[in-house]
Amino acid sequence: MNHSSNSTVIIGGGFVGLFTALHLQQQNYPDPIILIDQTERFIFKPLLYELLSGEMDDFQVCPRYDKLLDPEKVQFICDTVEAIDLPQNTLTLKSGTICNYDKLVIGLGSCSSYFGIEGAKEHTLSFRTRQDAITLKQHLQQCLQRGSEIQDSQQRRHLLTVAIVGAGPSGVELAATLADSLPQWYHQRGGNWAEIRLVLLNQDENILQGDINTELRQAAKTALTDKKVSVELLLNASVTKVQPRQLYYQYQEQTHTLEAATIVWTAGTQTHPLIHSLPIPESHRDKQGRLLLAPTLQLPHFPNVFVGGDCATILNHPLPPLAQVAYQEGTAIAQNLQALAHNQKPTHAEVDIKGSLLKLGLDDSAAQLFDQFVVTGKSAYLIRQGRYLTLLPAPGHDFKATTEWLSDELCSLNF
Repeated sequence: MNHSSNSTVIIGGGFVGLFTALHLQQQNYPDPIILIDQTERFIFKPLLYELLSGEMDDFQVCPRYDKLLDPEKVQFICDTVEAIDLPQNTLTLKSGTICNYDKLVIGLGSCSSYFGIEGAKEHTLSFRTRQDAITLKQHLQQCLQRGSEIQDSQQRRHLLTVAIVGAGPSGVELAATLADSLPQWYHQRGGNWAEIRLVLLNQDENILQGDINTELRQAAKTALTDKKVSVELLLNASVTKVQPRQLYYQYQEQTHTLEAATIVWTAGTQTHPLIHSLPIPESHRDKQGRLLLAPTLQLPHFPNVFVGGDCATILNHPLPPLAQVAYQEGTAIAQNLQALAHNQKPTHAEVDIKGSLLKLGLDDSAAQLFDQFVVTGKSAYLIRQGRYLTLLPAPGHDFKATTEWLSDELCSLNF
């Protein structure tokens, strides 16, 4: 099946892809729009922790694309792109469909990186998708249930030990969420929450190393260690091998083992394989293989191709892999597609980093606002919730609600 060659095709339904489509849908874009993603649901990744903890519902955090998009304006295809032919303006899908396009938007994001560590991919759980969150919760609850029933103290200790590898924002937020959630879940089963052990391992000497959240490091450390189940920070620890329910790591020039029924991997990302496969020379990529873009987010030598999010970076102006960046890039791409459709010149993408937010428990967060000040505790939690919920493209939200994040009203919140 061939699609119209004057179509604008968007591959990847994350923040870049979905919000490009929503903007074009709202602005009565003149050309056919096709959005392709391998799953049927958008994943609001910053709120996956709320899905895990039960603070928010599935339909809020992971709404279906067919509930968000107007089928008369945007055609959604649930399929996987297997090949991109830039010179021929075609895509090959896993189903065998050949998609022709006039303009292309690439928002494929990144993939987990296991750094070649033996057993890491096979024997750890990831936390990047809706299914990851569901699988992790089911696994943890099974461990807690067995822990509440088993008599052998050593087996129970094994079942109640959770190891998280990687203390970037994902690892820190997950650890904080579990530090609050696990005691509640275990208490409901009649278990002694004091038996739960939660370990956060990191190769660097600090958590949140080289990250936009560095200013929130002390607040995060304090929150993690002050939890009912205090999170053990195992820093300068390099994981060397993972076996089923067993982690090997190097610490102070000695190899140690950690017995844990749950091992979650949040240690790093790598560029999407499709991005690596594109016929773009190394001189037009960064060290991670990401595509170097013009300030308009166009691909040099292929001006009909726009790219955003984690799989690309603007030449001489790298941006952090944040939802707020990808969202704003989606807005900019939509504006430039409209410009091209009306024979106007694309403009430079303006991305404004409005600080950073970290979830540090069920009603606790830290927020760094506009590189000026840090807010913690309940006030930061309300800021984080308010900021994300206005962006959430949930069914029933009008378009204004989904674009509130672009406004500067964050500072006017009462806290």
